Amino acid sequence: MTKRLTPDRITAMNELQRRFFNENVDIFEPPLPKGVPPRLNATVKAGGIQPGDTVLDVGTGTGILISFILKHRPATIHACDLAENMLERVTHKFPRVVTHRSDISELALPTDSLDAAFINGCFSNIMDKARSLDNLHRMLRPGGRLVISHPLGRSFIVELRQSAPFHLDLLPGEVEAKTLLEAHGFRITRFCDQPEFYLVVAEARKSAGTLQP
Repeated sequence: MTKRLTPDRITAMNELQRRFFNENVDIFEPPLPKGVPPRLNATVKAGGIQPGDTVLDVGTGTGILISFILKHRPATIHACDLAENMLERVTHKFPRVVTHRSDISELALPTDSLDAAFINGCFSNIMDKARSLDNLHRMLRPGGRLVISHPLGRSFIVELRQSAPFHLDLLPGEVEAKTLLEAHGFRITRFCDQPEFYLVVAEARKSAGTLQP
């Protein structure tokens, strides 16, 4: 994982990502690579969404994960992304989804308002993981699920880092993921690290002494 960056450096790197994704929206539209749809379906299933739940899709892009989330009949889907052009595509395809142009570390949904949150294919892009995980912990209700996934696996990020126009962190192994998530109030309930499928499911643990910003 990357060392803690200064706020100015985080802002600069997020702006670089915003410009890149705004200019390359069509690259992230279907058709999806072979084998990816079943993995996305498994990712959403792992979130344990129940009818009537409130769900967040972090780094939604063009909304690839949303069609899978809708199958579980949540009451509300929130989607956040750094790139406004991505969010325009989401709104066009899924008018009922509530979109937010925001870094996840700054998303201002109410405390304890989410039942599940997904970070699919973009955990490596999150520059301030500490603040982001703290904010997700705040927004998730006690027992809410956080799902971190990549449908092409950890090795894909290793290769992508060689050509990406911005920094990408490597996806954490099991011990590193456990250490990171426990430090921010989460307990891992499932860890899967297959050659073409990375999945971490964690539960938000809260006590009477938990501080909320």
